[in-house]
Amino acid sequence: MAQGDLVGWWLPQKKLWKGLRSVAMTRNTITKKDGSVVVQDRYFISSLPLNVKEVARAIRGHWLIESHHWHLDVTFGEDACRVLDRAVSYNLGVLRRLALNFLRLLDVGRVGVVSLRQRRFIVCCNPVRYLEQILAV
Repeated sequence: MAQGDLVGWWLPQKKLWKGLRSVAMTRNTITKKDGSVVVQDRYFISSLPLNVKEVARAIRGHWLIESHHWHLDVTFGEDACRVLDRAVSYNLGVLRRLALNFLRLLDVGRVGVVSLRQRRFIVCCNPVRYLEQILAV
């Protein structure tokens, strides 16, 4: 189904969504490492009033949270954790978020962009070297 067809399918259904006050679209242009460019249109339904600045703020906030969860899963494998005890699960989540924030702040001395997963590996290979930086935070 083409994207235009998809919009044509769900937009007439808007009367079925209780509280719907706005529909927004973002167009994201992504340049990949190989130089190719991908353009993505994303559609959002919202109960916010039709105010471009407010809807844009909500969309950016949503993707900020999604990015955070993506990092927790990719860097720490959070989705694969099968701990059943609620207290243990909660505590592990706190530790993962704390570690993620530490990794974002650490200077691992590499030139260029170093992913959070690479930073984690570098720090785990020689934790004593980075202990002073971690404790200074």
